[in-house]
Amino acid sequence: MSVALKQSPARKRFLLASDRSDRSDELARILGNVGDVGVVSTLDIPAIPTGKISGIVVDIDLRSAESVQRVRRKLIDKSYQSIPRLFVLADALHHGSMQAWALGATDTIERPFDARAILQRVRAAFPDTNDYDQTESGQALNKGVAAAHLVMVNIFNRLPAGTPLTFNDVQQAETQILRAIKKTSLREWLAVVGRHHNHSYRHCLFVTGFAVAFAQHLGMREDDQRRLARAALLHDVGKAYIPVSILDKPGKLTDDEMDQVREHPRLGYEALADEGSFPPEMLDVVLHHHEFLDGSGYPHGLTADRISDIVRLTTIVDIHAALVEKRSYRMPFTHAQAFAMMEQMGGKLDQQLLQAFRPIAFGM
Repeated sequence: MSVALKQSPARKRFLLASDRSDRSDELARILGNVGDVGVVSTLDIPAIPTGKISGIVVDIDLRSAESVQRVRRKLIDKSYQSIPRLFVLADALHHGSMQAWALGATDTIERPFDARAILQRVRAAFPDTNDYDQTESGQALNKGVAAAHLVMVNIFNRLPAGTPLTFNDVQQAETQILRAIKKTSLREWLAVVGRHHNHSYRHCLFVTGFAVAFAQHLGMREDDQRRLARAALLHDVGKAYIPVSILDKPGKLTDDEMDQVREHPRLGYEALADEGSFPPEMLDVVLHHHEFLDGSGYPHGLTADRISDIVRLTTIVDIHAALVEKRSYRMPFTHAQAFAMMEQMGGKLDQQLLQAFRPIAFGM
């Protein structure tokens, strides 16, 4: 099946690839509310995208090895790599979700379709249209991500070159980050930042999103939300001094490489402490976010009585973010799987605080 694309000014342009001609009409109508939709069979996906495509929506049987391989072959060209991908799941089963992420999904939606919910997810996954940018929530999300990205640039590009990071750099971003997540949702924040090509940037922005959503869920005062947002943004600042070849290595690190990575808390702490404007609690998070309550963490092997609440909270969102992120050497764990793995860590984590985080983890 094939439907010609009718373009309209300032509208999104979607490619809906489907092997379910009898079931995709409803989805095409929903997508048509926010953009122009071209529907093609998976056999007819062009080898190279024609014109500017805002996003690809894939509606296939993810249990069919033939369908999965066909889509994989079609979307392998470099010209498709930067185009966001939304996959349709027939159900909430783990297998389909994992197949979707393995095929480069930006986000997923499930049948039966809820038109309003799908439009929210589409706008989060493909946030680059004028009609969305003009909405209050769209602008808040885009400004928040841009502000957080600028902090990452300051950390990973300027800091190693000798340009100091200042507390003011972080304060300028925090208001927009808090507003972005409050006006939209954690899911929308993760969908946007999850497309970032730089793993270190992506991870820090994931951690920030989880931390702010957790703080807002707990009903923290805005001042405390700001404190947590700052800590999350900067927790991995020391990785700016670790070679990219190690940070982005697709396989298992050697013992020597792991030793270098374990230096990042100390390196980050020293860089910020030398600058002089960062409050002690932020330095505490940077230095100690890999410490565990049972004393098995690093760099100092601290035990529970010496680990602050803000460090405990940052450690939880840091680990959860790492587990649900897609990595070059493994597929992401589901939020439920990640939470279960953290429960199994027992006395390493503050389990009471972890249970308070449950609604955030399972709300995804």
